[in-house]
Amino acid sequence: MSALVRNYNRRKIAFKKGKGSFLYSTDGKKYLDFVQGIAVNSLGHANPYLIKAMNKQAKKVWHVSNAFVIPEGERLAKRLTQKTFADYVVFQNSGAEATEAAIKAARRYFYSIGKTKKNRILCIKNSFHGRTLATIFASGSKKMTEGFGPKVPGFDHFDFADHKGLKKAITKNTAAIMCETAMGESGIKVIPEWCLKGIRKICNEKKILLILDEVQCGIGRSGKFLAFEYAKIRPDIVPIAKGIGGGFPIGAVLMNKKVASAMTPGSHGSTFGGNPLAMSVGNAVLDQIFKKGFLKNVELNSKYFISGLKKIKYDYPKIIKEVRGIGLLLGIQLYKDQNKFIKKLEENKLLTIRAGENVVRILPPLNVKKNEIDLAIKIFRKVCNQLN
Repeated sequence: MSALVRNYNRRKIAFKKGKGSFLYSTDGKKYLDFVQGIAVNSLGHANPYLIKAMNKQAKKVWHVSNAFVIPEGERLAKRLTQKTFADYVVFQNSGAEATEAAIKAARRYFYSIGKTKKNRILCIKNSFHGRTLATIFASGSKKMTEGFGPKVPGFDHFDFADHKGLKKAITKNTAAIMCETAMGESGIKVIPEWCLKGIRKICNEKKILLILDEVQCGIGRSGKFLAFEYAKIRPDIVPIAKGIGGGFPIGAVLMNKKVASAMTPGSHGSTFGGNPLAMSVGNAVLDQIFKKGFLKNVELNSKYFISGLKKIKYDYPKIIKEVRGIGLLLGIQLYKDQNKFIKKLEENKLLTIRAGENVVRILPPLNVKKNEIDLAIKIFRKVCNQLN
């Protein structure tokens, strides 16, 4: 009997090793893994380049403290600012911590300019920003907050795609609008480019901050390094995590100079955030993602994969309602029960995971091969035929 708390409904399967896009179970079966730790293993399992970087750093320094200069973190931060809108970076350990730090930074900015009552964050209802007390109430999900009262104050909400509701929800106390550029947990819903531009314009007009949560959709997952780049806008704050560590726990918050000026010594901290081992792995991930043609290949594979999934939807219109996504953050919305469909995929040696709105979430590594996509499409078609 397991001694682990039962806060996960775990599948009865365990793995002894992984390589690239594949996992090998303890009972000897080989699975095509299109979960990849939920968009975490950006370069697949047991990536030799990441292993080499980790082993090299492990023989030197694992952890010191942010009381000292950490050269590996300085380098990673510089590379992130050179590639993005950001002027500064603060490192964390996870997506939830990064989102928490983003909320703190927004509130701290207005505090620093004497607008202490400007401290409320406006979010999309039933979004996902993490599992801490603050982030579950930021998400505005009744299911996620049940049993965790009293309510953490400071968050307001509007419905997805409700532009009138968004404008109406902004008050004199609103500090920032925070949303996922592409919503993963909620059902693979991508905010259109024109909408992102509109939100940026509203933030400018109201003199409030724009926080774009790219924990799941960032770091090349969309085909751009950060998903909002398609809209050609500049947010003020962006929390990232998941893919930046390639499987190693790393989170970070990117912010512009204006916001960063409020984050003075003692205003925020993290014991493990930015440790040398994590930073070395993060730099190794960027070495690969920044290679010429890497992100272009993500875009090409995305188009190829989406095309294949849409052909299946055309052939099985009573099973698949919609193909959703951007880059390699993909999903198929079903008419039938998603759990049964996911189970059938697993029986056929393809691993996927659920998302909201009866969506099957599909998250291959960013360096997935075309023949592996072909195999996945073949399995999707087989399962649709079995359930037809």
